[in-house]
Amino acid sequence: MRLQKYLARAGVASRRKSETIIAAGRVRVDGVVVTRMGTTVDPTAQTVEVDGQVVRLEPNVWWMLHKPPAVLCSRTDPGGRPTIYELLPDDAVRLFHVGRLDFLSEGLILLSSDGDTANRLLHPSSEVRRRYEVALVGPVLSDLPTRLREGLTLDDGPAVADRARFLTSAGSERPVLELELHEGRNREVRRMMKVLGVKVQTLKRTALGPIELGGLPRGAHRPLDRREVAALHAATGPARDEV
Repeated sequence: MRLQKYLARAGVASRRKSETIIAAGRVRVDGVVVTRMGTTVDPTAQTVEVDGQVVRLEPNVWWMLHKPPAVLCSRTDPGGRPTIYELLPDDAVRLFHVGRLDFLSEGLILLSSDGDTANRLLHPSSEVRRRYEVALVGPVLSDLPTRLREGLTLDDGPAVADRARFLTSAGSERPVLELELHEGRNREVRRMMKVLGVKVQTLKRTALGPIELGGLPRGAHRPLDRREVAALHAATGPARDEV
């Protein structure tokens, strides 16, 4: 692992700031001052010190949360609206949310200290699918799933659903649609429905990549188990150090 990445992972500073710390001669590896950028360290075998203090990596943490409607994906809100961090234990404040849901939407939110995997999870090149259940104001046309799979044009470019199907009748007063997308653009589902002239009642994200919301109640949270974390790593590919 590159030394500046190690310092960032250990919470010393950002990678860029860590480079400044290294250049200033404040970092020792196995007792030797290191100032060369690009130096690599083995976190399992070498000792890293900053200003004489040993710094160590803590294990990465992954949590899942069922975000309720009318809760903000933010640490704070100047307007006083409730945030997802108010639903989490105090020690989760160091975790960052992986992507977001808009204020009125609900469903699966992941939180983590693993920035590398989180960034790969969100990057369009990974093509990690997001699955949603969307309750609509009905009745709606029965060909709506087909139109979503064929694609349409939003103000920021084409949008297409990887999968789309009705879970209830299109002719009911509250038809429910399940669809999957892989881009994760801002308010993409709501904007697609607006283009098609369909009004959304509720929107819930039920899966992000291999992680399923399942029966987790609104407002509840839990840590991911080892199998789920391994599935995230498999879905996003191997980590790459920054050059």
